[in-house]
Amino acid sequence: MTLSPDATDDAVTTAFAGLPALLDQAPRLVSRGRLLDCDCLIGPMARPFHAAIRTGRIVELVPSPVLMRSWRFAYRATPQAWAAYWQAEPKPGWHDLLALTKRGEAVLEGDLHPFMAHLQYFKDLLALPRQHFAAVSS
Repeated sequence: MTLSPDATDDAVTTAFAGLPALLDQAPRLVSRGRLLDCDCLIGPMARPFHAAIRTGRIVELVPSPVLMRSWRFAYRATPQAWAAYWQAEPKPGWHDLLALTKRGEAVLEGDLHPFMAHLQYFKDLLALPRQHFAAVSS
């Protein structure tokens, strides 16, 4: 079964809202990000979230728009890209954050240093909703 575009948007937004709780259940991932402190913009293109990450934990996740809120980098993708990325076994080209940017389905902008220096952390962090999302959308 495929979700309608509006249902996909809502499911992606809900998945991102649950990201801090999923991260709290992944102590090894928190430990991997222990040197990371940054504010970033992540999520769907139209409704991204401002994330404050301190020592590998998401201490604040606020849906945009938040006026005058700064961020170091942004990684945003279409809801359809997130839905494809979060499948139990994503198809080639939809399986990796950088592959999504290459396809034109995602945008990475700003100061890329914290993102690239902690690339595996962000790949694993943004893949956390995969098992929950795949179960909901099937």
